[in-house]
Amino acid sequence: MSLAVKHPPAADRVYAHVKQGVLDRRYQGGTLLTEGELAEAVGVSRTPVREALLRLEVEGLIKLYPKKGALVLPVSAQEIADVVETRLLVEEHAARKAVPAPAGLIDRLEGLLAKQKEQAAAGDLAAAAVTDRCFHAEIVRSGGNEILSRLYDQLRDRQLRMGVAVLHSHPDRIAKTLVEHEEILQALRSGDPEAAVEVVHRHVGWFSHLARGEVR
Repeated sequence: MSLAVKHPPAADRVYAHVKQGVLDRRYQGGTLLTEGELAEAVGVSRTPVREALLRLEVEGLIKLYPKKGALVLPVSAQEIADVVETRLLVEEHAARKAVPAPAGLIDRLEGLLAKQKEQAAAGDLAAAAVTDRCFHAEIVRSGGNEILSRLYDQLRDRQLRMGVAVLHSHPDRIAKTLVEHEEILQALRSGDPEAAVEVVHRHVGWFSHLARGEVR
């Protein structure tokens, strides 16, 4: 191997590999990952694997079992409920604050919605879930509150994981999501803060039904 080629540290490569696998459901909830398998898959020794797994355990994606491996944690009903509650608090406030909406925000949201429609039509649910999160994050960021934006970004991976799981479990949901995103956009275009808040509440609140255990 050429010394001129710079690679990310081994632990970072393992971390990225496992995290992406969990987010795109290659490693589903209940899967047991062993250090040996991961070391071989990424092409590293076991030491950086342990370091990466410790980081992922802190983030709540896996649970470590000494001498056995790491269990990929399923999305829990409590996690869904907590994320929905936090999203509603942040996003309803952001929707109200986004009116009157600057032209730049409307343009960015229109572009993201067009992109999401293409991804949905192509059946790329993982990509559509990422674009979905970007759509909502744009509205939150438009308020200019850096602390609130950072708080919202901390939910990113949890949202992605749930979003992909939901779209797989409820294939009809993607069409409703696109319609509701169009409604949010229309409310912002027309300068109606209460309409925007109402659609956001209905759109995000739908996930609370899943807290009753629909998503496995």
